[in-house]
Formats: sequence, C-alpha cells, structure tokens
Amino acid sequence: MVNPERTLVIFKPDSVQRAIVGQILSRFEQRGLRVAGMKMVKPSEQQLGLHYADDKEWKMSVGKKTRENMVSKGFVVSESDEQIGGRVRNWNMDGLRMPVIAAVLEGYHAVDVVRSMIGGTEPRSALPGTIRGDFACDSYPKADVDKRVVRNLIHASGNSKEADREIKLWFSANELFDYPRHDWAIMHG
Repeated sequence: MVNPERTLVIFKPDSVQRAIVGQILSRFEQRGLRVAGMKMVKPSEQQLGLHYADDKEWKMSVGKKTRENMVSKGFVVSESDEQIGGRVRNWNMDGLRMPVIAAVLEGYHAVDVVRSMIGGTEPRSALPGTIRGDFACDSYPKADVDKRVVRNLIHASGNSKEADREIKLWFSANELFDYPRHDWAIMHG
C-alpha cells in the first residue's frame, strides 16, 4: 500500500484578495485530501529567496520554455535564457510579497492529485473544471506586457521532493498535525 504524502499549496494574493480561498480549499477536501497545516503569512525576503531558489539550471529551463513560447507567437527575444529565467524568478517573488495562505495537504498521491486539480500554469489555457480554468483568465502575454507574474491563484509543489523541501520552508514540525478524519477510512481505507 502507498503511504499518504504531503504537498504544499500556497494561496497567492489574487485568491486571498478575491476571497475565494474557501471555495478552492473545499475542492481539495471534497477530493479526499486532509489539511495537515494552514496559516496566513507575509513571506520574508529570505523565505522568498529560498522558495524561488537562485538556481542557474532552473532559470535556464524556465527561460528556454518562455523563449520558445514567445518566439512561437512571433515575439523577438533578445534576452538570454538565464536572463529570462531570472526575470521570471523575480516576478514570482514579487507575486508573493503580500499576505498569502500556506497549507499542507495530505493524502494518497497528494502531489499529483493537487497538480491535476489546479490545471495548467496559464489560466487562459487551463481546462474548465480545474481551479485555474474555473476561477482565473490571466495570460502570459498580458503578464509580460504588465511586467509581472501571471495571476494564477495558487502555487502547488511540482513533485514529492519539491514538496518536502517547500514544506520545511513554510512550516515547522509543530505546525503540522496528524488527526483522525471520519471520512478518511472511506476515501483511503
């Protein structure tokens, strides 16, 4: 049997300010995930810098994808992949400089379940039925013109290793809880 796993979810300022955190959280709970920890926080610069690590490989990868996307749409791109990735990192950090709600969700295949529920990174192209597809409509071109991160409501860990690292950045061990939930045996037993 597979053990339940934990994943980090950050309700970004656009979901907090629009007062839709409860609607989004209820979707996760209805799917059978359990809240292991949750809090509102205004991230420090150090925390943001650790969350969006200044990693050359990451910047190159994100920069390459961004460049390819922009070129496919007819844009002329003069920045290097690393420069583009650095800009995206800075915009991501800027996007979390206001109060956010951080949550740790737990369940079998929690990372994969949450990722499938939130939908694609760009809300404009996220499928209906996903959180981003149902609650947002922002796009990469609009965000690029405005020189900001795309407003996509929520951050979720990309894989189990990333989830473990991120949870430790946002929560101490005494802020995470294991407790019985009556529907747990029905959903996961």
